[in-house]
Amino acid sequence: MSFPTDHQAVVIGLNAAIVAMIGDAPHVLAVRHVVPDPAKGVRPERDGLPFGPFEPFEHRTLEAGVRSWVKGQTGMEMGYAEQLYTFGDRGRHEVKAGEGPRVVSVGYLALVRAQDHPPAPDSHWRDWYGYFPWEDWRDARPAVIDEVIQPHLKAWAAGNAQRWERSRLCFAFDGLPWDEEKTLERYELLYEAGLVAEARQDGRATAQDTPAGLGKPMIFDHRRILATAIGRLRGKLKYRPVVFELMPAEFTLLELQRTVEAITGGLVHKQNFRRLVESGGLVEGTGRMSAPAKGRPAEKFRFRRDVLRERPAPGVKLTAARGRKS
Repeated sequence: MSFPTDHQAVVIGLNAAIVAMIGDAPHVLAVRHVVPDPAKGVRPERDGLPFGPFEPFEHRTLEAGVRSWVKGQTGMEMGYAEQLYTFGDRGRHEVKAGEGPRVVSVGYLALVRAQDHPPAPDSHWRDWYGYFPWEDWRDARPAVIDEVIQPHLKAWAAGNAQRWERSRLCFAFDGLPWDEEKTLERYELLYEAGLVAEARQDGRATAQDTPAGLGKPMIFDHRRILATAIGRLRGKLKYRPVVFELMPAEFTLLELQRTVEAITGGLVHKQNFRRLVESGGLVEGTGRMSAPAKGRPAEKFRFRRDVLRERPAPGVKLTAARGRKS
């Protein structure tokens, strides 16, 4: 057995995409980072996810390590968390590949209730659609898709049928249906086409001047990690009741519907949604009523945890709706 030399060394990094509902939008907890650039001195500050290296003598497990870094950088205790993916592309943490140890990061997805966890001064809750503006279809098909993304992808795919077919499928061109779970595929397509700031940051040969309207960049590959988390959460809603990790102890069915719509980025049929949630045994009434500033009071519900023992996949299977919210 041979051991790696210095230039073959691998560092294990830990990242966390921490999601909470604030108002009517899903937010991610971002930390402002300054990344040294040997060629330019210091880069401007840029958002990133909480992260740090795995310390084998200090961290009993990978999850213990990421919880420790999150606590230290944001002051928060992570609640529900699951391992997301392992990210190991060469050059993730340096301008040129081979300038330092290879960094392999283990990403985590965590869901919290923001009001219970005010972040530290150097961390901030950010609307995740600020990083991915093409993902929010709640009001209408985002204009940035047809006005910015489509013409740039057409130019990039000119003469290459495979590139254009991928573009059509990812961004629902030519009347194709939108798949909300393809968040990562859409971001990676824009990265490959050189349209996002991270492609220029990483020195991609195809990188262009970043078009306006394509979201805020993040350090390293953190926007890719966040895209992975969004796609995972959107998919998991359908077979696990994870949405309730984002809800207060008591809520109205309208509040639950608005949370599901905010996460998926699309509308659902109101009556079908309520019938599905109630008949599926996901919630139970509390007998208490809400006190809205306007409109009629609505009954408050809570998550019925017994459903976890009754069914193997108690998720929220959605029926898409068209048009704007009333």
